[in-house]
Amino acid sequence: MAEWSTACPDWAARLRARRSIIPAPIFAAPAAEALAIFRELRIVDAPGSPTFGESCEQFVFDFVAAIFGAYDVETGRRLIREALMLIPKKNSKSTLAAGIMLTALILNWRVSAEMIILAPTVEIANNAYAPARDMIKADEELIDLFHVQDHVRTITHRVMGSTLKVVAADSDTVGGKKASWVLIDEEWIFGKRINSEAMFREAAGGLASRPEGMVIKLSTQSDEPPAGIFRQDLQYARDVRDGKIEDKAFLPVLYEHPPEMVASGEHLKLENLPMVNPNYGVSVDEEYLEREFKKASLAGVESIRGFLAKHGNVEIGVNLRSDRWAGAEFWEAQGAPGMTLEQLLNECEVVDVGIDGGGLDDLLGLAVAGRRRQAEEFEVPAHIDEDTKEFIPARTVIKKRWMLWTRAFAHPSVLERRKDIAPRLMDFAKTGDLVLVKAMGDDVQGVATLVKRCEASGLLDKVGCDPAGIGAILDALVEAKIPQEKVIGISQGWKMTGAIKTTERKLAEHVLIHAGQPLMNWCVGNAKVTPSGNAVVITKQASGTAKIDPLMASFNAVTLLSLNPEARGNSVYESRGIRFL
Repeated sequence: MAEWSTACPDWAARLRARRSIIPAPIFAAPAAEALAIFRELRIVDAPGSPTFGESCEQFVFDFVAAIFGAYDVETGRRLIREALMLIPKKNSKSTLAAGIMLTALILNWRVSAEMIILAPTVEIANNAYAPARDMIKADEELIDLFHVQDHVRTITHRVMGSTLKVVAADSDTVGGKKASWVLIDEEWIFGKRINSEAMFREAAGGLASRPEGMVIKLSTQSDEPPAGIFRQDLQYARDVRDGKIEDKAFLPVLYEHPPEMVASGEHLKLENLPMVNPNYGVSVDEEYLEREFKKASLAGVESIRGFLAKHGNVEIGVNLRSDRWAGAEFWEAQGAPGMTLEQLLNECEVVDVGIDGGGLDDLLGLAVAGRRRQAEEFEVPAHIDEDTKEFIPARTVIKKRWMLWTRAFAHPSVLERRKDIAPRLMDFAKTGDLVLVKAMGDDVQGVATLVKRCEASGLLDKVGCDPAGIGAILDALVEAKIPQEKVIGISQGWKMTGAIKTTERKLAEHVLIHAGQPLMNWCVGNAKVTPSGNAVVITKQASGTAKIDPLMASFNAVTLLSLNPEARGNSVYESRGIRFL
């Protein structure tokens, strides 16, 4: 047996050159046997009901060969046990799933084996079941070999007693299954559900005693920032593909634009869509895609991002809705991932702290905003001033950059009270941006500890809080020996307009940088603007169950920093090389 690897570090170059990103099969014989069966299956809902062999692009056969060609006939063990294919919409994903699982059912040697296609909804389950059923009805030999039961979405092998069952997670149960093969369709939807990881573990539990089995996950990109088990699996797949993690039992097949193309905006060009649509011109209709691309482009940034998520597998970072906060458009570009509170305190001459939230079903957000000691030159392009409507020519300005770092705290009860966002909150807890405390009161203690660190640095100017929730926070700050005169209430509602506009202008001018935290990306995407006369209002009520507390805490901090507090760090003369003793 030759050495093999599922890593594909040159995947970007391969996609650009329209070459395969799927490795060759480990064993040629089982791959050829499976392909011979798979190619003869008919795609009934395609014009003329062609077979897979007559109508599919090469990537389909490469994927089937890699999966079935990983089976060692001498040991009865499959060397690749898990695969994730990320592929845009309309690339025959559900039909491919049906063909793979039906091929596995035909080749299976285990008596009474169970195979499952797990879908998030009944409708998606039917989309996967119908092609498999129709493939059988279109072939006389398969009609004799299988018993089809539409009412329970089950196909049974008459000789082996093995079954292929399509299960909808929103109506059926996967508990107690002893499946040899599990195919999970549209994993991005499962990523929004808090119990999905446990469900997958239960569904795939039978593989522990069935070494010939496999788990296959198929998905398009999420229409929101990826969350939960989907985000976890997607990042793992990328790391295996890029060679950062060695896992030869995991096969990543990810059709997505290279990061440098997304950064440069090349992914926005229509001519680059075929790169990530391997069935472009076949099941993906060129004329339809071109028309929808033009419509989305004219509709605005929110529409084009949604289109590219589904037809270009472009991951959404900040959700840019139509009623978004203006600063959201500049947020991602100003991220400096990896920035720590210690770095901020080392580089700044003064800091202000903002605090917001803290209910049982809420987040308690803390933000530290600081002004750097050293001034920098910034190139401001020509633009129209949004307030005066005057033309402002391009110019060079010298300003001190602002830095922003945040953290949130929550009681685990929020996961029960807000199940719709629980998977995202768990993701943020894993990255450390959100701290899930064990007891009520630990959250304000955690905030007080961070404020105390700022005070100990000698840089703390003020601490700004929402007056409505200042009681418990003030008690914790007093206990942490934060001077009471430094803690003030920040008026909310329309009175926050100044801080909101200041923040968005600082972002647009590239003066404000932040830590690039996924939690804040989410909060910024959740923020909804409600016009109120000449004011711009962002409230938690308008955002609904989606949380924005750390963002509101940031506005509180910006309110204080906008007052241009006196530098509290080292003397400016020390940085100029002159020191007075």
